[in-house]
Amino acid sequence: MAVIRSYLTDIIARYYGRPATPAEVDQAISDDPTDDLAGFFVGRRHGEVRGCVGFRMVGARTAELKRMFVEPTARGTGGGAALLAAVEEAAVSFGASAIRLDTRTDLVEARALYARHGYREVPAFNDDRYADHWFEKRL
Repeated sequence: MAVIRSYLTDIIARYYGRPATPAEVDQAISDDPTDDLAGFFVGRRHGEVRGCVGFRMVGARTAELKRMFVEPTARGTGGGAALLAAVEEAAVSFGASAIRLDTRTDLVEARALYARHGYREVPAFNDDRYADHWFEKRL
């Protein structure tokens, strides 16, 4: 899916401070596939795909937000908030009473978005080598 490639290209480039290579994107897809997502949403602006978000259930009552992305040209337009609302509603429909996520320090816009929408930092719940911050929200 092209939007997943765009997401990975963006976060890999930000991590390394240089453009991501196609091989790095392919490796990231292989290392962390999305085939176990319970739900996946694509955000559009003026008919064009501009973002995405998914979630997986990691317990009977806990969802984990994955692949949150809004293209840089669409940030600040409300797309991130709309994607969060959609994924939270879907997670509740799967029985979740909480949703959690991990993110990196350099993803400043994402951390600010989560904080604005009621996500609070919590102790680490995984040992992902790219995670610097862990968040959770009661649904």
